[in-house]
Amino acid sequence: MRSVSSSASPTEQVAWAAPLAAPASHLARWGHAYLAVGTVLGVLALWELAADLKLVSPILFPPPSKVAAALVWLVRQDFFPKHVRATAYETVVGFAIGVVVGLAAGAILALVPAVRQTLYPYVVAFQALPKIVFAPLFVTLFGFGPESKIATAVTICFFPLMLNTMVGLTLVDPEALKLMRSLRASQWQILTKLRFPNALPHVFAGLQTSVTFAITGALVAEIVTGGGSEGLGRLTDLFGSQLDTDRQFAVVLIVSVIGVTAVMAAEWLDRRVVFWRE
Repeated sequence: MRSVSSSASPTEQVAWAAPLAAPASHLARWGHAYLAVGTVLGVLALWELAADLKLVSPILFPPPSKVAAALVWLVRQDFFPKHVRATAYETVVGFAIGVVVGLAAGAILALVPAVRQTLYPYVVAFQALPKIVFAPLFVTLFGFGPESKIATAVTICFFPLMLNTMVGLTLVDPEALKLMRSLRASQWQILTKLRFPNALPHVFAGLQTSVTFAITGALVAEIVTGGGSEGLGRLTDLFGSQLDTDRQFAVVLIVSVIGVTAVMAAEWLDRRVVFWRE
């Protein structure tokens, strides 16, 4: 390989160094993506090999090829769209209500110290309870329809957003707060110009957590209610009871894709709104 002479001009040195730097820059930028894809492909290959060699039970751990075939079969069934629509509706509505409740409760706890000191211990105690115990209660109150699933999703997903909103609104730079008050800013101006922009990174972090909790709440409620309910959670429970683990894994894969898509959408919105954060 031709070496760059020390007597070469700076322009010639840059010209010879650019082709060498380009692959390194590309690897530094996309290396983690290649590693992630390679890891997944390696795990799937080992999983398939273990199933072929009978090292794992094909009933408990069906090979990826069988799961892929079950996935193709599942998406072609006439009953599949209604289950997706049911889970999507329960998740979206539950998440929307949870966002409103979480933002309002977090703002009240942050801006009214007396309310925070009085209610926050009870809020923490409520969060410590396993939310699954509320699902049968919601079925009693709202029936076997989507209302009970929505109530479960709201119960699970509102707390992270409420806590992050409260923290974001209270963690304000004291010097910035003194400056706003010295300029005779009203409480509304302090809230809209200082507290709320400062809280946005925390709020979006809570949104990313809450959206996954909303999906979890809807799925858990579908499984608990059973009966004639619809949804991907009901499909998972049904296939599991029939030992159709390949189809059960296919439903889990679909739910995973929905969850990842929802989190990526929240991250995209975060980058667009909180554009000043690195």
